[in-house]
Amino acid sequence: MDTPLASGPPELFARIDDGREVNAAAAASEGIVMTSLDRAVNWARKNSIWPMSFGLACCAIEMMSMSASRFDIARFGAEVFRGSPRQSDLMIIAGRVSNKMAPVIRHLYQQMPEPKWAISMGACATSTGVFHNYALIPVNQVIPIDVFVPGCPPRPEQLIYALMMLQEKIQDQSGTVKQVLNLALACEIKCSGCSVQLIYFQRRLGSFDPRLGRPLTRAK
Repeated sequence: MDTPLASGPPELFARIDDGREVNAAAAASEGIVMTSLDRAVNWARKNSIWPMSFGLACCAIEMMSMSASRFDIARFGAEVFRGSPRQSDLMIIAGRVSNKMAPVIRHLYQQMPEPKWAISMGACATSTGVFHNYALIPVNQVIPIDVFVPGCPPRPEQLIYALMMLQEKIQDQSGTVKQVLNLALACEIKCSGCSVQLIYFQRRLGSFDPRLGRPLTRAK
């Protein structure tokens, strides 16, 4: 019991056959950390988030200052801003989203590899803010959002707090290893399908010899 009814030290009311504390102390003294594979993968993911270099309006200035020396987002392992969506796993929507920009945002989000996350930064991205007119739409109507950050514009500390909330969400995910295996199987099936299709076209063109297993130059 955490709070025994009778007076006295808690050790008096501890179970004799409870060896969790003893085992934990022995493991710590030997330098052993016990965890599950899901939690280990989630721990690696949450401490190596790569945001995409993507800004829409004035909130992007606050996002840039978050990665600078005063706030130093490198403390959380998220300072590696990538210039390509294929190398990013976090999209920060920093600014208002117009109807003309929405297809671009969706296209960039679809190019990001799994797993991927998105943060809506500021009132303009979340609910169009003060620019409430026909030309703007909330970003959650374009892509799925994991964390919403209020403010106009939000300070860098708020964005850091949103990143910490995202890290907690990543850490609490279940079935991570199963998800990784499913993605690997899907990629393998897709790659094998591309190889079969390539061999089919090479055979149709007469530039593939199945006995040698390699393409041949077609005789003129």
